[in-house]
Amino acid sequence: MKVLLTGANGQLGRCFQDIFPKEWQLIATDSDVLDITNRQAVESFIVTHKPDIIVNAAAYTAVDKAETESELAEKINAQGTYYLALASHSIGARFFHVSTDYVFDGTKTTPYLVTDQTNPLGVYGKTKLKGEILSLQANPNTTIIRTAWVFSEYGNNFVKTVLRLAKERNELRVVNDQIGCPTYAGDLAACIIQLIKQNNESGIYHYCGNESMSWCDFANKIIDVAFEQGKIINKPKIVGIPSSEYPTPAKRPFYSVLDMKKLEKTYSEKQNIDHILSQIISKIG
Repeated sequence: MKVLLTGANGQLGRCFQDIFPKEWQLIATDSDVLDITNRQAVESFIVTHKPDIIVNAAAYTAVDKAETESELAEKINAQGTYYLALASHSIGARFFHVSTDYVFDGTKTTPYLVTDQTNPLGVYGKTKLKGEILSLQANPNTTIIRTAWVFSEYGNNFVKTVLRLAKERNELRVVNDQIGCPTYAGDLAACIIQLIKQNNESGIYHYCGNESMSWCDFANKIIDVAFEQGKIINKPKIVGIPSSEYPTPAKRPFYSVLDMKKLEKTYSEKQNIDHILSQIISKIG
């Protein structure tokens, strides 16, 4: 099995490499090796290497910056995804694309099904949704995995930000009216690898962490674990605030919990978030 991975230096990309089956062949690329926004480069690279599977973990993920860098977000999240899907189809390869809970508007109060109407609020979500649509059109053998609130021991993420601020401040004000499911990138990587092994049906799936919570709840969990491990000496006070008190350039869904029933028919493994945080914070705290 030969697998081409894009976005190899991101959170998911690095976790994917950590657990990649030794008996498979991996071609790990980042933007320096393969510019997915260059159609000719994508076609040439894929025809040359002829992977059996392409996993697209490359993305423009700066949600707020996307509001002013919409062309770049479109190039990476939509056009780049389309070029990869087209090229994969041309050689008969399966295409896996990672998308986001931000394709929804957050007006529901129950977990989003894969069949629910999409209605992204910002540029990031709109470009990711366009990438979904284009990839399914370009390659019928496409698997889209929507995920949410990704964190890991790698890169910049909410866990690292909270740990840093906890050492600098006595009080942290964190949004408490946006609800989602924090997802460990390592669990997401394991899910993708299992789907590859199982030769899953193409289409859209949802995969996220095992517990829904607000950003404020998540911050409290991070602080509690860090304090128990002695990574922080004093626990800062966590104050929950409404989104209206923390305005951002991009609107975010108030509720973006994902329903995983479709995926759980074939794959349901995930670790408890408290256990994951304990492992990660021991490494990075």
